[in-house]
Amino acid sequence: MAEAEKDGEREIIDAPKMWKADIWRHFGFYEVGGKLDQSYAVCKTCRSKIKHVGNTTNFTNHIIRWHPELATGSKTTPQQVKNQPSIQQSIVSPLPPNSDRAKKITRSVACFIAKDLRPYSVVENAGFRHMLKTIEPRYKLPARATFADSAVPLLYKEVREEVNTSLQQATRVAITSDAWTSIVTESYITITAHYISEDWRMMSHVLQTRAVHESHTGAHMATLLLDVVDEWQLTDKGVVLVTDNAANMTSAAEIGRFPHVKCFAHTLNLAAQRALKLPTVSRLLGRVRRISAYFHRSPKAKHLFEENQRTILKLTCPLKLITDVSTRWNSAHDMMERFLQLQAAVHATLLSPELNVDESDIVTLSRADLVNVEEAVKTLKPMKDATFCMSEESTPTVSLIAPVHGQLVQSMSDTIGDPPLIRDVKNAIKSDLLKRYNSEAEKKILYTSSALDPRFKGLPFLAEEERLDVYAGVTAEVASLEFERRRMSEVDEAGSSGNQEELH
Repeated sequence: MAEAEKDGEREIIDAPKMWKADIWRHFGFYEVGGKLDQSYAVCKTCRSKIKHVGNTTNFTNHIIRWHPELATGSKTTPQQVKNQPSIQQSIVSPLPPNSDRAKKITRSVACFIAKDLRPYSVVENAGFRHMLKTIEPRYKLPARATFADSAVPLLYKEVREEVNTSLQQATRVAITSDAWTSIVTESYITITAHYISEDWRMMSHVLQTRAVHESHTGAHMATLLLDVVDEWQLTDKGVVLVTDNAANMTSAAEIGRFPHVKCFAHTLNLAAQRALKLPTVSRLLGRVRRISAYFHRSPKAKHLFEENQRTILKLTCPLKLITDVSTRWNSAHDMMERFLQLQAAVHATLLSPELNVDESDIVTLSRADLVNVEEAVKTLKPMKDATFCMSEESTPTVSLIAPVHGQLVQSMSDTIGDPPLIRDVKNAIKSDLLKRYNSEAEKKILYTSSALDPRFKGLPFLAEEERLDVYAGVTAEVASLEFERRRMSEVDEAGSSGNQEELH
């Protein structure tokens, strides 16, 4: 018989050794008639009698509640019990899929997929599912097929109806189109509509992005654009087409009989790219580009370059050199501008004996080169300002094209004392700009827009005779619109009178 703990007349006998639960260190039994009375267990600390029903749950709860200092030594600790789900947590019922709460969450997930351009597989990611489980434990996330087959298509249908309703309230609509190629070399064209709302806000909606498997001929592009106009019921909206300067888009506008305006930002890019491709400019850019690339690929040079910026230029936050991108001309301007800003630190770093730079790979710019870079940055600055100005999204910019175009042509005229390189840059840009916007249809749209803009209504970029012709055209068009408005008003009044007589 195990040792007993004596307490007055009765003693507590230890539980049988075959009972391995750790809790039996704190409980025993009374002996009755020479046998253990196992119907009740007795706490060795407070001598409380607890009914023994075949498990140790009651004994564990007694120790935790009345003797927590003893619970730390047992296998069942307060922390473990605390981590057990409560009855309330265990009986939480899942949200029915057709409940308002579940539908709202499903729709928000569909919005997340659509707005952030996420793949449908995101709903299978462990982190995403954990986040939703934390936010709403009762919500059961549907499978990806649900979002692909129903949730996102339903969202598209709702948004399409809203866009279509808004478009029907517009009186005039401009559509822009741009063809592009994906990383898997699939060709697409995106069509966007722009208009002024009833409360005078600029509105823009992407109407569609379609795969184009046929050749991008003008006839095919015209058919595609006309299909969009018919599909969105824009036939009576006086649609104006804005595209890049590609010949096929010009042909498409002629075939579709669209009033056509060529994107001025694309025009600026073409003119600037023509100047940057001049042999002398290209060589100069190549030297700057190689220096920039060297600092990007050499950790040691990068560290020393940053230190020289702090000590020589007194910059608390070191900057990086910029490498240009072939598709964006202004990146070349930014590359040269940043190089000039940091040239003292650049030269100090390249000439440092710590680097031992191979001169066949990196050539520092001579004083003449630096002068050319400075002049090139100064010459291209108006082009960059014009590009930034034409990138406005919240207000129409068509009225800016003619005056800015005229100002740029003037600023690119030769100046006495221009170095040969700068003279070539100006001539390349000017000759390219002069080729654009020469058709009578384009001039009418651009000049009329500028005349209606209070900032440019004086048309200072035009000769006197051209200015008077534009004013006469605007006046005639306003008179025509007023005549049409009065005619429609009389028709409405006549119809209203006829209805009144029929009622009488």
